[in-house]
Amino acid sequence: MRRGWKILIGVVVVLALVIAVNAFVIEGETKSAGVTQPGGRIFSLPGGDLEVVEKGPRDASPIVLIHCFTCAINWWDGMTPILARTHRVVAVDLLGHGGSEKPSSGYSIENQADLVAGVLGRLGVRDAEVVGHSLGGPIAIALAEQSPQLVDRLVTIDSVPDTSYGDVGFIGELPFKPVIGETLWRIKPDFSIKDGLEVAFAPGFEVPDAFVDDVKRMTYSAYTGSHDAYENYTGEEPLPQRAAATGKPTLAIMGAEEQIAKDPSAALAAYRTAGAETKLIQGAGHSPNVEKPAETAALVLAFEAVKSPAKRVKARRAPQGRLQKPEAVRKQP
Repeated sequence: MRRGWKILIGVVVVLALVIAVNAFVIEGETKSAGVTQPGGRIFSLPGGDLEVVEKGPRDASPIVLIHCFTCAINWWDGMTPILARTHRVVAVDLLGHGGSEKPSSGYSIENQADLVAGVLGRLGVRDAEVVGHSLGGPIAIALAEQSPQLVDRLVTIDSVPDTSYGDVGFIGELPFKPVIGETLWRIKPDFSIKDGLEVAFAPGFEVPDAFVDDVKRMTYSAYTGSHDAYENYTGEEPLPQRAAATGKPTLAIMGAEEQIAKDPSAALAAYRTAGAETKLIQGAGHSPNVEKPAETAALVLAFEAVKSPAKRVKARRAPQGRLQKPEAVRKQP
């Protein structure tokens, strides 16, 4: 009996050590940047290397696209061809996502916005319509706060005002819990990732395999750091009030079949109260840019069309930013 207890205790100790080592390894994992999208380029910036895709006429009025949490540039694939017919479109992989670098830290909303500003500065883009999906919403707003000359107007897509409006449930929160989160991250199979992504769409939407790959490219530090950044930023002040304080015209879009926001109509009401325009897209969930790309693109273009002629000319004539040394910008072969 005593021998049996010793064996059991030994197994428990070994298991605890394995879990602890796993947590340490997972939390310390980093990845370098690398091109993942056709036409992608890697921009080396002081805060990290970002993958960027640019489409459309270089002298046209600019639209900047910032993706959601666990997403990448490819979440804009349905909208980009529509927007790029008449506009210069710049899509960025956020730090920790897609082909961008994945350091062990640096995922605050303010830092992400600063990196986007660095990209736009290198490209000579200013007075842009900046469109942010979910996590991209607060980053777009922070960009307007920190670098107002780069932003003419803001569009948020399913960016809840603060965490009180959204709920991923008990299971959805498990990956962010200490120890168990790291363990789940290590063993996650593709089907569980796909199941987890279903909440980002209307019920019944078929999640593309490419979106599963986007999650698998992330590190655990990027995953938890980005999640915590949203909570910290909106916890200090809700997004509608932040957007209003920038003085930039704002359009808030949400899908009527949201599965993350408890009540999309209430979330939009919070934006309207702060002075924003709002649109509810029927038949879409948390990601109208994927589920209803033509309808979402039409709203973005209509809102951009309100930009004054003087600002359109100014945006087209903006001088090109000083690009990196040749080795600092790497293009897909």
